[in-house]
Amino acid sequence: MPVEEGKPAPDFTLATDAGETLTLSSLRGTPVVLYFYPRDDTPGCAAQACGIRDAWDEFEQAGAVVLGVSPDSEASHARFREKYGLPFTLLADGEHAVAEAYGTWVEKTRDGKTSMGMERSTFVIDAGGNVASVFRRVKPDEHADQVLAALRGG
Repeated sequence: MPVEEGKPAPDFTLATDAGETLTLSSLRGTPVVLYFYPRDDTPGCAAQACGIRDAWDEFEQAGAVVLGVSPDSEASHARFREKYGLPFTLLADGEHAVAEAYGTWVEKTRDGKTSMGMERSTFVIDAGGNVASVFRRVKPDEHADQVLAALRGG
């Protein structure tokens, strides 16, 4: 069943880039930006992450916690975060269970070959734990502005 606006966000626990665990429901009371991206340190993913980094003051003003999720390892996330000075947490979803729960682990076709992979998607979760906004097939260079508009209620 796809994740829909107005419905409770599926809860999960994943490892962070710092080697700790984070449970989504532990963040209740705070808006959360949960964004799924294909792979650390690739051009589109770096552009998307750096767009959030560059608008970080605005995300903080909105009171939002930002979490990036990809199938990469904790160590890969730590290197990616350090290289680009990312001020938010990255989560390792190596088994893509969370991506599947959010409907972002999808069949993709590239160069005539079909495989499973991460659809670049973002979910804005309100302080009550419900999905407030869903963005599918996100364009990396527009991502931060779209999410900030949603956080501001626009």
